[in-house]
Amino acid sequence: MSDPRRVEVLDVWADQPHREGLSRLASRIATFSLVELQKLRHDRGELVTRAVQPVLWLVVFGTTFSRMRALPTGGVPYLDFLAPGVIAQSALFVSIFYGIQIIWERDAGVLAKLLVTPTPRSALVAGKAFAAGVRSVVQAAIIVVVAAAMGVGLLYHPLRLLGVVLVVMLGAAFFACLSLCIAGIVLQRERLMGIGQAITMPLFFASNALYPIDVMPTWLQVISRVNPLSYEVSALRGLLLGTPTNYWLDLGVLSASALLAIVVAGSLIGRLAR
Repeated sequence: MSDPRRVEVLDVWADQPHREGLSRLASRIATFSLVELQKLRHDRGELVTRAVQPVLWLVVFGTTFSRMRALPTGGVPYLDFLAPGVIAQSALFVSIFYGIQIIWERDAGVLAKLLVTPTPRSALVAGKAFAAGVRSVVQAAIIVVVAAAMGVGLLYHPLRLLGVVLVVMLGAAFFACLSLCIAGIVLQRERLMGIGQAITMPLFFASNALYPIDVMPTWLQVISRVNPLSYEVSALRGLLLGTPTNYWLDLGVLSASALLAIVVAGSLIGRLAR
C-alpha cells in the first residue's frame, strides 16, 4: 500500500509548477498594465477631449429627447435613462480603435521585441485591455460629474460606484480586444479604422443605450440580446439608477466576452509581427 503522506507530497509537488505558472502570468500581466498606465500620463489632454463627444450626447441628445417623452422608460426620466448608455458608449468609442496602437507598435519595431520574449501573448493583450478600461473609467467619471451637474438622479453609494468601475472595465476590455482581433486580421491601420467606423455605430444603436429593447423591431431585438454592450448598459442602469436587472447575467456575459476576446486576440496578435 502506498504511503498517504507520500501521495500528498507528490500532489503538492505536481501542483507547484501550475501555481508558479499562474503567478508568473499574473506578474507579467501586472507589468504590462503598469507600462500601459505610464503611457496614459502623456495622454491627459486626450482623455478630456475624448469625453467631449459623449458629454454632447448627454447634453444635446438627452435634453432634446427628454422633452418629447416619446420613449417608454419605465417611469425613469429620459436623461437619467440615457446617462448609463452614454457611459457605455464612451467606453466603446475609446476601445474600438485600440488596435491602431498595436499596429503603430509593430511599425515602430516594439511589438517584435515583445513577442520574442517568453511572456505569454495573452499577458500583453490583457495589459492593453486593462489600459483601455482605465481610460474608459476616467471618461465615465467625467460623464458622471456632468450628469450630476445636470440634475440626473444617479445613485452614488461607494459599492455601486465600484461596481460601475468593474462593469466599465469589462466592457472596455472586450471592445479593446475586439479591436486587437481585427488588427490581427486586417494588419493595416487604414483597414482597421474603416472597419472600426463601420461597426461602432451599429453596435451602439443595436443596444439598449438609447431606447429600451422592447420598442425595437424583432430582428433588432435579437441582435441587441447578443450584443455585449446591451449587458453593460443594463448593469450600469441597475447600479446607477436602481432599475431591475440580472447582475449575474450581465457580469457573466461581460466577463466571458472579455476573456474570450483576450484569448482570441492573443492568438491573432502574432500575425502582426510576420
